[in-house]
Amino acid sequence: MNDLFDAEPAGSPLAAGVIMDELAALGVTDIVCCPGSRSAPLAYAAAALEADGRARLHMRLDERGAGFTALGIAKATGRAVVVITTSGTAAANLAPAMAEARHARVPLIALTADRPSTLVGTRANQTADQVGLFGPVPLLSARVSAADAAPGAWRALVRRCVVTAEGRLTCRPGPVHVNAELSPPLVGEPGPVPPGSVFRAEPVDPGRAVRLDPGPRTVIVAGDMGGEAGRMWAEEAARAQVPLLAEPSSNARRGPAAIAGYRYLLPAASGQIERVVVAGHPTLSRPVTALLSRGDIQIVAVDPAGEWPDPGWAVNQVVPQAQLGLSDPDWLRTWQAADRHLRAAIDAEPVWSGEALAAAVWGSLGDQDALVLAASNPVRDADLAPVTPRPPVVFANRGLAGIDGTIATAAGVAIGRGRGVVALVGDLAFLHDVSSLAVPALEADVPLTVVVADDRGGSLFASLEYGAPRSQIGDLADQFERLFALPMGAEVPRVAAGFGLTVTSVADQAGLKRALAQTQRGIRVVHVPLDRADRARRDRELAAWGRSAVREVFLRK
Repeated sequence: MNDLFDAEPAGSPLAAGVIMDELAALGVTDIVCCPGSRSAPLAYAAAALEADGRARLHMRLDERGAGFTALGIAKATGRAVVVITTSGTAAANLAPAMAEARHARVPLIALTADRPSTLVGTRANQTADQVGLFGPVPLLSARVSAADAAPGAWRALVRRCVVTAEGRLTCRPGPVHVNAELSPPLVGEPGPVPPGSVFRAEPVDPGRAVRLDPGPRTVIVAGDMGGEAGRMWAEEAARAQVPLLAEPSSNARRGPAAIAGYRYLLPAASGQIERVVVAGHPTLSRPVTALLSRGDIQIVAVDPAGEWPDPGWAVNQVVPQAQLGLSDPDWLRTWQAADRHLRAAIDAEPVWSGEALAAAVWGSLGDQDALVLAASNPVRDADLAPVTPRPPVVFANRGLAGIDGTIATAAGVAIGRGRGVVALVGDLAFLHDVSSLAVPALEADVPLTVVVADDRGGSLFASLEYGAPRSQIGDLADQFERLFALPMGAEVPRVAAGFGLTVTSVADQAGLKRALAQTQRGIRVVHVPLDRADRARRDRELAAWGRSAVREVFLRK
């Protein structure tokens, strides 16, 4: 009998069946998979799990996109999500998503199929040394060998991996790598899967909140974090009457204490601050980085996992949870007045720009909606949007702040939430992940609207030193377009149409509102042409208005 179709219980199919059964028993509900030969037993077992109604299987073509799709599902659900690949470069393509998961604390499990270890180093086809493939990135790297015929050991390893990935014992979720060595036969009935026992891991108690005295003039800096944590910090800031400097993906950008224009107020106002309470993972702006680098103020990092952000080496207290004492209400009122002053200047000169687009997208969504923001300008433009009473749940890949996999991440968020999602991306982020627009024909539609802010290049750099005029950086200014802006010359509407997608081009806020009001069926693209010629000038203008607001309010008190 052909050993590929052996009817007897086979080692690799059995190992795959045990692994999938234990994953489902531990609460894993979503599996993303790319087609491959060596990973066939895992794919068959995942499909069987779906047929039994115990999990959902999502097939994707590209492993890099599959990794970010799994990342997005995990972000939306808060549960571990498995991504399956075959061996070789397929597994290596998960590296960007694994790195993002580590730094964003997302429970992602890379289940990579491998050849038997005896073939490593023999130059056998599609065989590499995959153990340690992701270096120090995974919280745990484990290996399973179908040749061991040890179902109990396989289950124990899967348990350890899921518990580690979800941070059940540490409050610190992240990526895990499971390398499965599978030998032929790769096709066959697994036979009866030996049952496992009930397993539980009680969550660690992050400890009681440490009460901070109300004395120093305090601000809260809220960085990337989940929706529930963000809402809690917004409520805490409002209760304690402490100014809240909240990045969009902190999900704390709400309530009366949130200061919308803090990024442009900080350079002139930071000297008034005596204490900073840091929550989440702030990464967005240089003014915040400068604030967190000051050695002359108290900086308190709040982190239940004990792994705190400290880019300026200035944190002098770390607590698992914090409760703030009631602050002087005049302190918050001063920040609010400066914020209103800045907003009045912005609204007095309305322009259709990246920031206006982000504000329009933000304002069109409510608290039952989800918004995914790409790195570079979209997330920074949203950081200037007015604070709304019922903002959307916001997701962004801020672990390493790359543009990798933004569309795939947004698709994963839509899958995880089971409802429509809006993604705001730049044209370079769109083109970087354009293959993720292709959903296999036999897979369920993904309700995703991709809004492309198309200014034909990387306009983020225009507001940094690389975009300075010739008078400041000399001949280096001539290199800006080629080295940094990188205009691609691709026509976004045509590219999207090539994937069979519905494309709507809009030129103003009214057109955007009509486009976003349409019912989502599958992936669609809203194309918004923008001019980046005035990006640097606009940034300087906003900075000047911020200084003016601080002078008018802080320095005249």
